[in-house]
Amino acid sequence: MLLARRKLRIVTERMTLRPPQHGDFRAWSQLRAESNEFLVPWEPSWAGDHLTRKSFTNRVYWAQRSLGNGNAIPAFMERREDGALLGAITLDNIRRGPAQAGTLGYWIGKRYARQGYMREAIEALVHYAFTTLDLSRIEAACLPENTPSRGVLEKSGFKYEGVAQSYLQINGRWRNHVLYANLRADRRGKSSAL
Repeated sequence: MLLARRKLRIVTERMTLRPPQHGDFRAWSQLRAESNEFLVPWEPSWAGDHLTRKSFTNRVYWAQRSLGNGNAIPAFMERREDGALLGAITLDNIRRGPAQAGTLGYWIGKRYARQGYMREAIEALVHYAFTTLDLSRIEAACLPENTPSRGVLEKSGFKYEGVAQSYLQINGRWRNHVLYANLRADRRGKSSAL
């Protein structure tokens, strides 16, 4: 199973979801830089070296370790038509045992937003998590005013579960987040206990 995760490749109608590679630096840094104003209101504050090659290299090594350890599935969203990097999606904080759960995070470049790419990526990664990783629950959180993010989660089968107070530091402030979850249908309310 670990070997399969290291070679992660999820193919959707228009994209391939795959781990970041060192050769992605230029496309990643350019897309993040040009989408700065679009992303900053919704993300933790960027470190001073956020867009540097060294920082990106650390991200690639983190992705490799996480895939190898089975505790995260970090994927770049690459358009198959032309190889363009569209954004990224990560299933992180994978918990085994009784929880069988993970936490979803994602971002997309401004020029690719609202074209259905993120919904396609979310649905593909959730399917992979349920069928290949045998997870039962995928969680996600976003700022209450992030209407596009809330919409894509709801259209992708996530259900609203409530509000987490001071959940994450976003753009330098502790912020409340709305919580969503997508549950594997064949396990809702079921128990393996006799």
